[in-house]
Amino acid sequence: MPGKTPHHAGKAVSGGHQDSMAGRRCGRYRRLFATLLGGSAFALPFSSIVARAEPDLPGITVSISTVEVMQMAVFAGVIGAALISAIVLIRERGRISAENVILKARLADTNAELQRSEAMLNLRNQRVVAWGSDNKKPELVGSLPLDSGAPEERAAFLAFGRWLMPRSAATLEHAIAALREKGKSFDFVAETQIGTPLDVQGRKSGAYSIVRFVSLSETQRSQARLTLENQQLAADHHTMIGLFDALKMPVWMRGTDGRLKWVNAAYAGAVEASDADAAVRDGKEFLGSQAREAIDAEHRAQPVFEQTLSTVIEGDRRKYTVTDYAGPYGSAGLACDTSAIETIRAEYERTLRSHADTLDQLNTAVATFDTDEKLRFFNQAFQKLWGLDSGFLHSAPDNALLLDRLRSEGKIAEQPEWRRWKEGLLTAYRAVEPQEHWWHLPDGKTIRVVANPQPKGGVTWVFENLTEKIDLESRYQTAVRVQGETLDNLAEGVAVFGPDGRLRLSNPAFATLWGLDAAAIQPNVHVAEIRRLCDGRSLDSPWAEFAATITGFDEERRDRHGQTELVSGIILRYAIIHLPNGQVMTTFVDVTDSVNVERALKDKNEALLKSDQIKNDFVQHVSYELRSPLTNIIGFTELLAQPATGPLTQRQREYVEHVGSSSSVLLTIVNDILDLATVDAGIMQLEISEVPVDATIQAAAELVADRLAEHAIRLSVDTRGAPKSFHGDETRVRQILYNLLSNAANYAPEASVITLSCKQTADGVEFSVHDDGPGMPQDVLDSVFRRFEPHVNGGRRRGAGLGLSIVKSFVELHGGSVRIDTGKNRGTTVTCAFPALPAGLRVAAE
Repeated sequence: MPGKTPHHAGKAVSGGHQDSMAGRRCGRYRRLFATLLGGSAFALPFSSIVARAEPDLPGITVSISTVEVMQMAVFAGVIGAALISAIVLIRERGRISAENVILKARLADTNAELQRSEAMLNLRNQRVVAWGSDNKKPELVGSLPLDSGAPEERAAFLAFGRWLMPRSAATLEHAIAALREKGKSFDFVAETQIGTPLDVQGRKSGAYSIVRFVSLSETQRSQARLTLENQQLAADHHTMIGLFDALKMPVWMRGTDGRLKWVNAAYAGAVEASDADAAVRDGKEFLGSQAREAIDAEHRAQPVFEQTLSTVIEGDRRKYTVTDYAGPYGSAGLACDTSAIETIRAEYERTLRSHADTLDQLNTAVATFDTDEKLRFFNQAFQKLWGLDSGFLHSAPDNALLLDRLRSEGKIAEQPEWRRWKEGLLTAYRAVEPQEHWWHLPDGKTIRVVANPQPKGGVTWVFENLTEKIDLESRYQTAVRVQGETLDNLAEGVAVFGPDGRLRLSNPAFATLWGLDAAAIQPNVHVAEIRRLCDGRSLDSPWAEFAATITGFDEERRDRHGQTELVSGIILRYAIIHLPNGQVMTTFVDVTDSVNVERALKDKNEALLKSDQIKNDFVQHVSYELRSPLTNIIGFTELLAQPATGPLTQRQREYVEHVGSSSSVLLTIVNDILDLATVDAGIMQLEISEVPVDATIQAAAELVADRLAEHAIRLSVDTRGAPKSFHGDETRVRQILYNLLSNAANYAPEASVITLSCKQTADGVEFSVHDDGPGMPQDVLDSVFRRFEPHVNGGRRRGAGLGLSIVKSFVELHGGSVRIDTGKNRGTTVTCAFPALPAGLRVAAE
């Protein structure tokens, strides 16, 4: 510093610049020298010397070249480094020699220890497996006795699952994995497949994972076996407890005092406890007291109780199958809820009964055989089809025996190879798909047999009697062919249309009547097309009505009839008939000739009616005109017959009587004609009053007495069953009886008897007149009530043919009826039935 070296400050000498440059050069040399010597021990003292010498010689200028400095530095460094290296080598050699002595002693001790360890490891009662951290193959040391069941070979030994029990092998694998990955030690007893226990220990030592297998002595083996058994029992107990706790059915265990000591979760839920421990602590019972007493009573006789009991769960009574076992150390039980099973079983039984009842009502025979080919079910149709007795069928015969019996009784056809045929039939019990067979029985029946395998084994046999069906099909086909031939050969045209308006079928007569080409009316042709073809062929075409009826949707389907005339002059009568399934049939008949005849008949009928009207008018007119002259003639005849007029000769008297009788007959005829004309005009009225039966019969008999006496005919009157009187027109009733008696007198043989009878009936009064005449043939009987058609038929004289016509008109005017019973050689009986209450005024029209 300037204070310490005052002589440098302010000293001005010549050559100061050179001194300054030399000082700076010396400074650089010192730093370089210090740098070269920095790596040796000599650098420090040398540097200090230089440093001390520098301030003491301020006036001396040392001239050292750079090469010299460098040589000096290199030399000093090499010498220093050699000295230091020699010293370090001497010291290190001494230390290494001491360490070698120590290591040789240790190596000798390690070799001795290794020999002792190998001697110990190579004993026949243990084997060690060591795994390093480098994941190389493990090392094996030692061996196990041959009777332990452990293999000597390395690969076989490391395959633990091949010579250890499965449980021990699985436990060992998991323990080794935990040892190597987590360093977790283990110690347990493993069991070989021949039952030899081995003590297995696993430890982590430094970088090695070591597992030692030790063969045990007999005492140790016994203890190990007990340990294994204890482990097994503990594992089984844990597994069983876990299983019971997982079950959905209540499970419980009791002590010797009968108190609960364990229950599962299902038990706790059933007794509505918070958990299983709470159920045991509170002693909540699943079953009622009566059920528990029944279990205790059963245990006194046998250890196992099994019965279906009922208990209340959540307010519902349910059924449980309870199994309870009692041992010397307590009891355990479980309950299986069978409520749903019982419900399903009951429903299943009802379904089976329903199916059985249903199958019994079928006409198809059904039989079910089980897996042993035994008959388990059959319906009544099966028994009826084969005619087998009920006792045999209920004895559950097998299928083969049933077939043999049917064969022996001649109910199935004999087969050429019976055994092979039967075996082929019974293959249905081994089949998967249904099999179908056709049996033609000796009695002519055709049976369709279906063997349907059941999912649970067995076969259901269905025997369908198709005899009637085949016969009906044959008849149907025959009927279809016959109907087709019939339609094709009918003179009547037929066309059937479907609901869609298309033609289903037609016969040739249809095309012929309408003059259509057969190719134009093929099936499926629409009615509109046929209408187009037929409209121009008819004067007043009905096909618009046909099309509307065929394609319409009328709620009421009415059949229709009509008639149309074609342009060709042919007259067709048609009918529209509705068939099932919405089909419509149209029929056409050529009635040209019939219409022409009908028209001619109508013209003739109109002429006849007109002629008959003219005749009636003429008769009425003549009757009125003849009545007055006849009355005069009868009056003058009676006047001439009186003595006051003058005497008459015998011949004149006979002539007068003849004129009088003929005039009376003619007057009667005229009166009858007038009566019928009055009835026809509807103006005749009955005078209803009390008609005395006896008096009326007597009056009518007096009117025909002369004619009966003339031919010695006797009149027999039977009124035993007659009423005293009835309501009617007395005059008309007397006229009716008179005409009946006159008609009978005309046909009755000489000296015969005419029977007039009257009787009361449920509906009124009946008068019957019977004569023994020849009877009426059928042609006379058909026209006996027609007017002006007299029939002699063995009668004595021919009348005007009005007697029975008047009888029928007057009886019907009363509301009654007339019937005639006649026949050859049994005479004629005419019966007039009068109602109890006459119709009164009634128009009598024939």
